[in-house]
Amino acid sequence: MMKYILLIVLIGLVSCTTEVSDEITIQGEAFGTTYAITYFGKYEKSPRIKRGIDSVVQVVNKSMSTYIPESDISKINKGDSTIVVDDMFTDVFTLSRKLHSLTNGYFDPTVGGLRNAYGFGDTKPLAVIDSVALDSMMRYVGFDKVTLSPKGTIQKEYPEIYFDFNAIAKGYGIDRIAVFLQEEAISDFLIELGGELRAQGKHQLKDKSWIVGVESLDSSVEDRRAAAAVRLPNKSMAGSGNYRKNRIDSLTGKQYVHTINPLTGSAEKSDVLSANVIAPTCAEADAWATAFMAMGLERSKALLATQKDIEAYLVFSDGENSIDTYVTVGFEKLIVE
Repeated sequence: MMKYILLIVLIGLVSCTTEVSDEITIQGEAFGTTYAITYFGKYEKSPRIKRGIDSVVQVVNKSMSTYIPESDISKINKGDSTIVVDDMFTDVFTLSRKLHSLTNGYFDPTVGGLRNAYGFGDTKPLAVIDSVALDSMMRYVGFDKVTLSPKGTIQKEYPEIYFDFNAIAKGYGIDRIAVFLQEEAISDFLIELGGELRAQGKHQLKDKSWIVGVESLDSSVEDRRAAAAVRLPNKSMAGSGNYRKNRIDSLTGKQYVHTINPLTGSAEKSDVLSANVIAPTCAEADAWATAFMAMGLERSKALLATQKDIEAYLVFSDGENSIDTYVTVGFEKLIVE
């Protein structure tokens, strides 16, 4: 799914050098957005690193981009049950299965048909979404209705089931870029892609962990402001929010948000306005942030209490037009005063 950028990097992205290694920033486009990757290494290797990063993006897109007609996921969505998926698709499918179970169904990549219907996907939205249309579409939602066969093919209970891994694939792509950088013997880096982040090692010139920011709800596209600055020691952070990404139906005047509740099919706001999550991998952070948006505050708090490696910064409405935050203990410890 297309998610609004909730995170901003607080470090400078100006290249400079030390006696040991160079501070290098590589920028480009990926997954419908932009990236900026800062790392410490040898400057003469940067063209090769750029090519490698773009190659990783291309492979991920070929596997899981619904915006590429010839990708594996697009073919599967069109009903091709003979596609043998690659290791990346298998990784994301398996992690999605795990998170679908952990979140009691609030994370569900089979909501792709609903996203399209509400106007947040890659096809034309439905003109009218009434109870009859919603009931019909809900028949094709449910991760329990799909399986990965031993042969590596995807089996669907209904051919109309439409996968949309956008709530996890971007984070997974960041994780794959991190693997590539580590294979190139780069140990200190910060990846920012579409506002999602993965940090490894430290900022060598400052001899400190990478510092990143959580975007304030009152910031704008032109004027980015941070609500908090946090250290990110060998972890990832991703966010989701509905305070900008929404659509108003021109006929009914009804507002739809891009977060879909997989249990009801609703595209309406919960009391959580934004969710920023720190996790060991960016795929996990990406998926959990999406789930918390749909779950609402109380369910999110209860589930967070059971997860050892997941930390969150949730901005919520108390129902009386006031906004507050809920921050887990682990996340609070990473906030820079």
